[in-house]
Amino acid sequence: MSFPRYSDYRDTGVEWIGEVPSHWLVEPLRGLVVERKEKNLGMISNNLLSLSYGRIVPKDINTTDGLLPESFETYQIVRAGDIVFRLTDLQNDKRSLRSALVEEDGIITSAYLCVRPTKGHPRFLSYLFRAYDSAKVFYSMGGGLRQSMKFSDFKLMPVVLPPVEEQTAIACFLDTEIFKIDALIADQQRLVGLLKEKRQAVISHAVTEGLNSDASMKSSGIDWINEIPAHWEIRVLASLITKITNGYVGPTRDVLVDEGVRYLQSLHIKDNTIRFDTPYYVTKEWSEQHQKSILRKGDVLVVQTGDIGQVAVVPDEFEGCNCHALIILTPKHNEIRGDWLSWVLNSNFGFHSLMSIKTGALHPHLNCGNVKYLRIPVPPIEEQGEIVTYLEEQLDQFDRLIGAALYSVELLKERRSALISAAVTGKIDVRGDVLEEAM
Repeated sequence: MSFPRYSDYRDTGVEWIGEVPSHWLVEPLRGLVVERKEKNLGMISNNLLSLSYGRIVPKDINTTDGLLPESFETYQIVRAGDIVFRLTDLQNDKRSLRSALVEEDGIITSAYLCVRPTKGHPRFLSYLFRAYDSAKVFYSMGGGLRQSMKFSDFKLMPVVLPPVEEQTAIACFLDTEIFKIDALIADQQRLVGLLKEKRQAVISHAVTEGLNSDASMKSSGIDWINEIPAHWEIRVLASLITKITNGYVGPTRDVLVDEGVRYLQSLHIKDNTIRFDTPYYVTKEWSEQHQKSILRKGDVLVVQTGDIGQVAVVPDEFEGCNCHALIILTPKHNEIRGDWLSWVLNSNFGFHSLMSIKTGALHPHLNCGNVKYLRIPVPPIEEQGEIVTYLEEQLDQFDRLIGAALYSVELLKERRSALISAAVTGKIDVRGDVLEEAM
């Protein structure tokens, strides 16, 4: 879809705005909004609001007899039509959208800043600030050591201002178009969810029932599996491994270096894959001093704390690495393949089995002593290889489909950001489109 441009433009002299239609104004923020400082003194409300992904959403709070806890009395009241900013942690440019339009009355914490539009159309200004955020305007204003801003810090920020009727037209146009784009994004995200569910079902079926639908079955005798092929065994994990140990557990402040031996942590283990996107290294000398946590091909790594349930087998690429706070299982390779064991533990059965033995209420974790007594299904070694090959082929197809859907989501998000930015800065003229919609 293409849109016409305005007939005449002028340069604003503002880097992140550029040219705007000649009849548009550029005014400081303080001329368009006032800061709302209405404290929640004595107000009875359960509507605590939070800014999430560019939207204001209710946040659950516990109350008694409809009265707010005393600590909420210093919270700020916000009204429908206000615009809320979260201008903290400005050096983190990965934070989601920092501003949003308030749709209903409520209260917010002191982490937020609220303004009330006095001159601009609230929805137009809300879209405009989303465009500013995408251009990292607030991030650039918070340079140096500054980690947050107050209203006084950005009240002189230049704001583009079309005539009121154009603000309304742009806001209406974007309401319609963004609704369509968001619906497409939601469709793709639902597709991703369905594909992941189907992918998980394929794993679980293959490692508990095998590939031969005509095989005789028998009761497994363990939770989360009804029956297994009659020629399979149920074995205790300890009987199938030569070693179970922990990666290094201790402070790493003086251990990590810029280059050296790769040092795997729980964040690197996801979906039966080791992803070294965030690199950590230790010296060769340090690694050799911690021999028990040096990894070999075919070892199986189990996340011990944090994202419990994530498991991956060590491929050729990561042999010789060391690791931190991971459970290391070394299989008896003549009885069980590492990649088979990893797929079993990545199945629904494996996940529930691991979650059932976690300990610690505040900081859940797995102990080697509990993990080694897990009971798992074990087919003959040749059949393990056949099932692993099947899973790799099938899941590769799922991963391609999931990747394509996620790519579509990113393209749609880019389209959404670009459309908002173009409309609110006058790079496209949507007035005619709005009139056509109304006719």
